[in-house]
Parts: sequence; C-alpha cells; structure tokens
Amino acid sequence: MRQSIGRHRRTGTLSIAAAVAVASGAGGVLLGLSNDGARAAGTTVTVSSTASLESAFARATAGTTIKVRAGTYRPTRTLKSTADGTPSARITLTAYGDGKVRIDGSALPAGSWLAAIHGDHWTVSGLTFQNSPAQGFVATSSVGGIFDNLVTADNGDSGFTLRGDGTTGNLVRNLDSHGNYDAANHGQNADGIAVKFGSGTGNRITGARLYDNADDGLDLWQFSSPVTVEHSWAFGNGRNRWNDSAFRGNGNGFKLGGGGASVAHSVHDSAAWANTLHGFTENSNTGAIRLHRNTAYANRADGFYFATGKARLTRNLAVGNGTGKARLGPRTVSADDNWNSGVATPPFRSTDARAVDGPRGRGGALPVTAFLTTGSTAIGSTMR
Repeated sequence: MRQSIGRHRRTGTLSIAAAVAVASGAGGVLLGLSNDGARAAGTTVTVSSTASLESAFARATAGTTIKVRAGTYRPTRTLKSTADGTPSARITLTAYGDGKVRIDGSALPAGSWLAAIHGDHWTVSGLTFQNSPAQGFVATSSVGGIFDNLVTADNGDSGFTLRGDGTTGNLVRNLDSHGNYDAANHGQNADGIAVKFGSGTGNRITGARLYDNADDGLDLWQFSSPVTVEHSWAFGNGRNRWNDSAFRGNGNGFKLGGGGASVAHSVHDSAAWANTLHGFTENSNTGAIRLHRNTAYANRADGFYFATGKARLTRNLAVGNGTGKARLGPRTVSADDNWNSGVATPPFRSTDARAVDGPRGRGGALPVTAFLTTGSTAIGSTMR
C-alpha cells in the first residue's frame, strides 16, 4: 500500500448547471440551492447504471445523497472523490431501500482500488465492494466518516482501509470483510480491515466480522493513535485457500500494531478463533494496549501474545490455543484472566461455529449464537 504523505484538503463547488446535469443524468432530483447559488444545498441522486454511479460519485458535494438501486455495478475506473461533507450536510452513499448492491471491481485495471474517498463527513452504508484488483474500499485522512453495514469481499488486497494522517473520529460499524487475498504478494498484505500508515484519534470499529482473509483479520500497522475495537470477531484468517505454493499470509486475528508505533489501542468484548497465528497480538507495539473481556479459542499459536510491551489484560479467556493461553512480557499486567492463579475457566455452551457467518440480525447486529458463550458475567466475550 502506498503510504500517506499527510493531509491535503481539496474542496470544490458544484455549479447550478453541473448540479442539474448530475441530478438529471443520474436519475436524481435536485432539492435546492444555497443562498448564493454556488453549490447544491441538498441533492438526492438515484442511480441504476454504472455510468451514473461513476458520475454521481465524482461530482458529489456537501449535502449530496447517492442512492444506488439493487444490482451489480462494474466500474472501469476507481470510484474516487476528494469532496468534503460537513457535520450538518454529510455526503451519503447508500443502497436504495433494502436492495442488494454489489460494486464489483472485476473490470478495473490491474492494481486499482475499487473505491477511494479523501474527504470528510461521508456516510457509506448497505453496499458490497468486491473483486477489486487491489483494495476494496479506502478512506484516506477521513474525518467523521460513518461506514455502516458494508461488505468487502474477495478483493486483491485489504477489504476495508482507513489510512493517512488526520484520520479522525470515524466509525466502522457492522462490517463483514472476508476472502481478501493479494496474489502478487502471496497473501502477505490482504487483511479484513486495515487501519494503517497514519494517525488520528476517535476511530472506532464495532460489530465487525473479519474472516477467511489471507493475512490478518484486523491490522493496525504503523497507526500511531489509539483505535478502539469492540464486539468484533476474527476467525479463519491466514489459511491458504488459494493454493498458493509461496503463500505468506500471517494469520493473526487482531494484530494491534507493528512498524515501530507505540500506542494504546483498546479491544473489548471481541473474539478470535481458528486463526493460523495468534488470536490477539501486540505485534511489537510497546504501548499500553488495553484488552478486556475477550476470548481466544483454537488459534494455532498463542491466544494472547503480548511479550514486549506494557499491555494491560483483564478478564480475558483463552482455551485450546496451539502454543498456549498467553505469552506475556515482564511489563505486561494481567488480572483476572483465566491463566491467572485462582481464576476458573468456565465451559463453553457450544463450540459449533456453523452459524457465525450467517445472516446478521436487525440493524446489522451480529447473529445470535451460543458459540463460545459461557454465561459468565465476569470473563470472556459475550459474543454479541
């Protein structure tokens, strides 16, 4: 992935003629203009073709809502925007009604990202980004983004990416990211979600399912500000499903650093299982990472690997991991975890994982499951 070189703000206006052209050409309705007539105050654009999607995406300005009708869209160039919304006039890209929308990158040139936003206050929801030659969806130096109920699947690098300095106050909610694989690097880079090469506070990931990716479920490599992760699952990452004879995928569930950054990320009420390396790992991050009430089960290496930093682990549960429950360094603090003396390991109600990648619940909630639940109010993930 190309590294960010800092935050570059570029803003633009939409002329009256251009606004009308977008609205009419893409089947939309122009709702109004600002007092000075220089830009659209609120434009709703309903698209039903790839050409109209490309046009609406490129021309969006503050207040624009793009509604995408059900179907599969195959752009021939990256969907790209540098436009900013505002807190009161967001730019919204969403499915029309309950329609299933797939934005498919199979027609893109080699090495292309499928969708790329370098702007603030976007809401992107209810869409699938799939089959990109490289990254599926990338937000660079985004402020106040809401990325809700998305799927990023079978892309040629990481499914979903936040990157760049000034990446601040973003919410990634109920993301499914799976099957991503970078053939050119033999699986070394393709994560479910990557928050990499940047900085910025207030970023939160909740309700994610990150599975069957070539590299890691979550990767926070060289992101130098704290990221909060909660109520998320990472499983089956790092397996060579692509019959790559030189496969190099790592296979951590939650990789919480690397590349020299020392930062206090936080992971709460999440679970990692059946990954080919560690369930949760600092990955050389020496910061005061906080892990509370997480579960690691049947990962090939350690459930929790925090051997060099100042992490604090409380009320975590590790069962059936290949090389041990936890590997901790002298500066790591562990309290009320099931590897501590006197802490009992409650039995799981179920170790049958067949329902975990099934349909989500109302509003995009994780599916209800007994898998890895214990009924304990004191230790391990609640799995919800």
